[in-house]
Amino acid sequence: MSDRDLRPAADGRPTGDDAGTVRELRGRVAARVVGREHELDLLLAAVAAGRDVLLEGPPGTSKSTLLHAVTGEWGIPLVFVEGNADLTPTRLVGHHDPARVLREDYTPENFVPGPLVEAMRTGGFLYVEEFNRAPEDTINTLLTAMAERRIAVPRVGTVAARPTFRLVASMNPYDNIGTTRLSTSVYDRLCRLAIDYQDDAAERDVVALRTGVDSPRLVADAVALTRATRERDDIRQGSSVRGAIDLALVAAQLAAMRGVALPDEPSVAPPRGLPEDYTAVVLDAVLLALSGRVFLDETMEATPESVLREIWEDHFLLEPAAADPG
Repeated sequence: MSDRDLRPAADGRPTGDDAGTVRELRGRVAARVVGREHELDLLLAAVAAGRDVLLEGPPGTSKSTLLHAVTGEWGIPLVFVEGNADLTPTRLVGHHDPARVLREDYTPENFVPGPLVEAMRTGGFLYVEEFNRAPEDTINTLLTAMAERRIAVPRVGTVAARPTFRLVASMNPYDNIGTTRLSTSVYDRLCRLAIDYQDDAAERDVVALRTGVDSPRLVADAVALTRATRERDDIRQGSSVRGAIDLALVAAQLAAMRGVALPDEPSVAPPRGLPEDYTAVVLDAVLLALSGRVFLDETMEATPESVLREIWEDHFLLEPAAADPG
């Protein structure tokens, strides 16, 4: 069997020597993801064991990236659906084409499958993002599919899931606006994997890979400034690494437009003695890339721009002095 030939067995797990096959799959998936070795092991173990999974963590923590890598290397579909108040059971399961119903009455042939039926029939992963925003009756439909691996569709019949079908849900534990509390029956049917932000070294690797920016200094500053938004008491939720990616890309474009040279000093060096035109470019990029990604405490009267300017000043003006007193 080729190491690319991963055909699922009757129970949905890889065939052949299970441990060896999963190790091969894990190695290929890891090559597509920066860091996340521990989370990858846990996610892959859960889905290879036939379990449904809840990924719980803030935005920008590689949840979708992990799933795309796993399903891509396993060779099965990833069916995406966004959880919100409009995700009714009908939209999730499917509906009959109204025009054809008028001509033909209700038949299995004029049924238009929704994402749940599509994932069950193709043996794919149904990825429900913002799971806790979906209505309760929609979640109950998913509970039936998880528990029975089949659902009854009126005028169509019973839809049985192929062995590789999995439900993978995600939610942001820090967002309580427009969300509902999941019941114990939901948690009882899911393996829960908590995913947090990576360390600064991994985030620098992510930004360097995603942007192609060849200035280690700019990459390091983008990551440090973005991570600082997660550490302040006046910010309820800071920016993910996506903010650092945009910050680096915008700063690189601004620098090119203004004829500002990007520093090429080592990324671990303290940010002291940097040219003012460079730090001014970074400030503009910070305000543009991060102001919409930080959410202040409701009791604060400050603006995102004023808080971000303080973070910029701490990074470029205060921290260098503290690091090199006298």
